[in-house]
Amino acid sequence: MKPDLTPWLGQTVRVVVDRPLGTPHPRWPDLVYPVNYGELPGTRSGDGRPIDAYLLGWDRPVREAQGVVTALIVREDDAEDKLVVVPAGTGWSGGEIMKAVWFQEQYFRVRLVR
Repeated sequence: MKPDLTPWLGQTVRVVVDRPLGTPHPRWPDLVYPVNYGELPGTRSGDGRPIDAYLLGWDRPVREAQGVVTALIVREDDAEDKLVVVPAGTGWSGGEIMKAVWFQEQYFRVRLVR
């Protein structure tokens, strides 16, 4: 059973980036990350690994960042959902979030939770 990630909404978190902006996906080299993507150390997602997070609002590759969880990407057909983390004090519309993460989420049945 997948963990409920809604308690993370509004929380300030530290994300360690393992796929920086501009790098190819390790299994699908044609898929290049247009955003920084990483995980929250010390947490556990539905796949048994740390919770994954998209970092939106950082315009250069980073190794880690701190930000606020502004939304969740709930995957109806996958074991793990994703956090959407933005710099404190910034706002993103639902449409902007989905456009930014669509490069990867287009392969799943997803809904945005705010």
